[in-house]
Amino acid sequence: MQYRNLGKTGIDISVLSFGAGPVSTLMVGDDRLRQRMVIERALEIGINWFDTAATYGEGQSERNLGQVLWQLDAAARVHVATKVRLIGNDLDDIRGSVRRSLAASLQRLQLERVTLLQLHNSITHRRGDEPTSITPEDVLGDDGVAQAFAELQAEGLVQHLGLTGIGQPAALRDVVVSGRFATMQVPYHLLNQSAGREVPDGNEETNYGQIIADCAAAEMGVLAMRVLAGGALADNPPSPHTLKTAFFPLALYERDRARAARLQAALGPQRRLPDEAVRFVLDHPHVSSALIGFGEAWQIDGALAALDVQAAPVDWARIVAETRNPPRGA
Repeated sequence: MQYRNLGKTGIDISVLSFGAGPVSTLMVGDDRLRQRMVIERALEIGINWFDTAATYGEGQSERNLGQVLWQLDAAARVHVATKVRLIGNDLDDIRGSVRRSLAASLQRLQLERVTLLQLHNSITHRRGDEPTSITPEDVLGDDGVAQAFAELQAEGLVQHLGLTGIGQPAALRDVVVSGRFATMQVPYHLLNQSAGREVPDGNEETNYGQIIADCAAAEMGVLAMRVLAGGALADNPPSPHTLKTAFFPLALYERDRARAARLQAALGPQRRLPDEAVRFVLDHPHVSSALIGFGEAWQIDGALAALDVQAAPVDWARIVAETRNPPRGA
């Protein structure tokens, strides 16, 4: 396993991280034996970063992750990151809502503290511009998220503070340049490269405005999420979560899956698109780790093997542009 520095946290993080979200269904399900087997394999190959959230399975992910780490006596040798999402009346008492959310997360995780606490809301200029979005003022203002997080950090309940990098780039930058957060978890993958690279005008994807460069300037560590576009780059059928989420809905998933099929055809049979997707993300000099929702042990082994392949470089800008739209008549 390779390790990279996670920005100004000073932590050496495995370049593959374990995502305990709902897309793979593993950590929000009831198969305790499989959960243990997959996490045990992750630990064996050197994965030291586990990402979860209070909203994943309404706390089930945290509960299952905490139980397995306790069974394996592994909590002291890994980093656990969780998240707080503020909705509805939570915004009337941000500090209290953040504190209550973390307390419940720590109880489910069976931990006294977490390495990273992240804001799980989008950040936009106006509340509600995107699902669950809040404003830079909600984050940075008096009695806002940053202050609430900093208090928990001072109490030793969290070590570092982070953001989920979805929303409007200008609003995100307002928060990034404040210097009050150490990390950002941001969508970055073959089908939407805008967080890390310039994209052409008229691009149909959400444009994240090369926010990774802003994070690098602020010495923030970057964790790439949606590395496989929710499974589309692995040609997986839509997960139950995809069928109900407002963030990355089914129509987007099916479009991405069709685009992924065209990418694979352009690559040819000798190169596997999921492997290429992992290498693409980690080729970015400012990405510390690829956050992947593993559901089976063999998927972990496959991602690890992809790191060891010395493959010829791919002109992804050209191939993605050429395969963006289906052939005429298709």
